[in-house]
Amino acid sequence: MKDLLATPEFPRSSTYHPKWIKASVSGGANPLWLTEWLAQALDLRPGMRVLDLGCGRAMSSIFLHREFGLQVWAVDLWCSVSENLQRIRDAGVEQGVFPLHANARALPFAADFFDAIVSIDSFFYYGTDDLYLNDLARFVKPGGQIGIAGAGLMQELSDHVPEHLRNWWTPDVWCLHSASWWQKHWERTGIMDIEVADSLNEGWRFWHKWQLAINPGNKAEIEALEADAGRYLGYNRLVGRKREGIHLTEPILSVPTRYTKTPLLRKQN
Repeated sequence: MKDLLATPEFPRSSTYHPKWIKASVSGGANPLWLTEWLAQALDLRPGMRVLDLGCGRAMSSIFLHREFGLQVWAVDLWCSVSENLQRIRDAGVEQGVFPLHANARALPFAADFFDAIVSIDSFFYYGTDDLYLNDLARFVKPGGQIGIAGAGLMQELSDHVPEHLRNWWTPDVWCLHSASWWQKHWERTGIMDIEVADSLNEGWRFWHKWQLAINPGNKAEIEALEADAGRYLGYNRLVGRKREGIHLTEPILSVPTRYTKTPLLRKQN
């Protein structure tokens, strides 16, 4: 396992103990590798306020604070905020990583609060919504960056799943998209200037290596990755910068109405 998780492509991530990584697993990708890769495209400076959206068990949040000196709000819906707090305390970063249980569609922050927002291998669960970027971008300052990294497609599928992926493919996997799809999805809103939209070189190999390290019994996924060899599956990254002067509307949470009693039926003869 140690050999699988220590790789020269990600020198920062390779310093973290494999037992700690395995004990903090919450998804199908190594959050340290993806965070390190995404960070290469971000303008990160010590003291910045950063939202780590969909942080899972807060590995990426701890990494961002330790490696870059950021103040990180570790937000997740599914993972225990109490467990994340204990992991944060044990890592000695309680003064700079703040766990929070929240829904990505109902975030409790003020407008323009964050210097940057990141999402590691979770954005496809909610970010494909045409209206979502408008809601999320309200929380980052004008000129601030939003960056996502995670599993994705190297090319968009048509209306059918390739034969070699069918044993692994489930309906929820249709949320995966290519880097170019994400770029168009964000560009058409006019909210962001896209700075990076690319795929990790040989990303499928890192995906495959991760599965061998943490879930070698997941034969369907491992065999799909081996058969695919990067034709469709890999890791994508997207970074945009919020445009200055953009006016973003508050989400509609309720519609005020007033009931007026009226006749139910037309008058009967």
